[in-house]
Amino acid sequence: MRLLKRRQRPLLLTLIVVLGSLWMLSLLSCSKAGKDPASPLRYRQFEYTDDDGSPEKACNCSAILRGDREALEQAKLLTLTKDFHKSVRIPDEYYINAAQDCRKFKISRKYLTVPLSQEEVDFPLAYSMVVHHKVQNFERLLRVIYTPQNFYCVHVDKKSEASVISAIEAITSCFSNVFMVSQAVSVVYSAWPRVQADLNCMADLYNASTKWKYFINLCGQDFPLKTNLEIIRILRSLQGGNSLESETMPPEKRWRVANAHHIADGQIQPSGKTKGPPPFNLPVLSGNAYIVVNRGYIRSVLEDNRILALIEWAKDTYSPDEFLWATIQRMPGVPGSMWPNSKYDITDTNAIARLVKWEWHEGSQGSPMAVYPECQGNHVRGICVYGAGDLQWMLEQHHLFANKFDTDTDPIAVYCLEKYLRQKALAELY
Repeated sequence: MRLLKRRQRPLLLTLIVVLGSLWMLSLLSCSKAGKDPASPLRYRQFEYTDDDGSPEKACNCSAILRGDREALEQAKLLTLTKDFHKSVRIPDEYYINAAQDCRKFKISRKYLTVPLSQEEVDFPLAYSMVVHHKVQNFERLLRVIYTPQNFYCVHVDKKSEASVISAIEAITSCFSNVFMVSQAVSVVYSAWPRVQADLNCMADLYNASTKWKYFINLCGQDFPLKTNLEIIRILRSLQGGNSLESETMPPEKRWRVANAHHIADGQIQPSGKTKGPPPFNLPVLSGNAYIVVNRGYIRSVLEDNRILALIEWAKDTYSPDEFLWATIQRMPGVPGSMWPNSKYDITDTNAIARLVKWEWHEGSQGSPMAVYPECQGNHVRGICVYGAGDLQWMLEQHHLFANKFDTDTDPIAVYCLEKYLRQKALAELY
């Protein structure tokens, strides 16, 4: 300082003060956001790039997400090519072998092995994942929703092929917060075992940790539409409430709970008996299998005597997953529940749990009766299996997850959505 001319000293001091203030402000802004100022550099290893060698990089995801017609046509042509599908498909044996070296597996598959923000650390989630095939679908789903502070229970159908069970067991063994359900069942869809699979995971997750705030159940063909940070911010905005389809049961579905059913030859069949009314004269509501509920709701499912009686009553009904959670959501005293009055009915399009395109609700643009635009993929049992052309519309919706995706039919849809979510999650750090 002595060597500087007297006139230069005030200028230098001012510069030091300004730079110091800017540095402090940057630290404060990072602190307020709950983020590490050095985090962008720390997380570069988790970026998805074309250098990863994925065959899907032949498509232009940015253009696809903008709805660019030429990019969508190119993606469509790729999905019709047998050689492309063959190059994209990952066999079960790959996961069995790759997961022998967990560290290498997690690095090569770019799992997020560190939390991205303190805000996410403070709001852990619990996931139930019910799977019976398509290991590649499951692993892509796990990878995109995985964070080290969340908890994941995986139920694999006892009837699944040995390679499916072995591959998923190998994958889950690499993570301390991902575990196989303690008691697996043979799932029969539209029958009670489908509910029992989720119930078993609910119990395991509830006992695994007292920290998680919300429960979300998934199947192997779901995929998120939001980053983990976006999901928890949406859940915070619920202020303890739940979000799931729950509405007055239409007359054409009432036979499901009026007549008893049983499982024979691996399928649900009517028993010819009429059921009595539900316990406590509970109004039975209509809904679906997928829910977003708080921890207190799960505690009620496991411990509330009214709900335990309802569960016993529901075990011989048809498709109990499509009324049980919806009915519990309208029971007084259940945390996050709503009154059973029809004014509180919530449809699947209004709930945030799951975005599903039913074939009979689709329609062309401008159609007054259409609920959503036409499926750009294909239909399986009346449900749209999304194609790349659905992505732009899907990302405009408020739902947390969407169903169905299939890497066997349109791997580009999964690839572009996964790449978009990872880029967005990392961009939230800046």
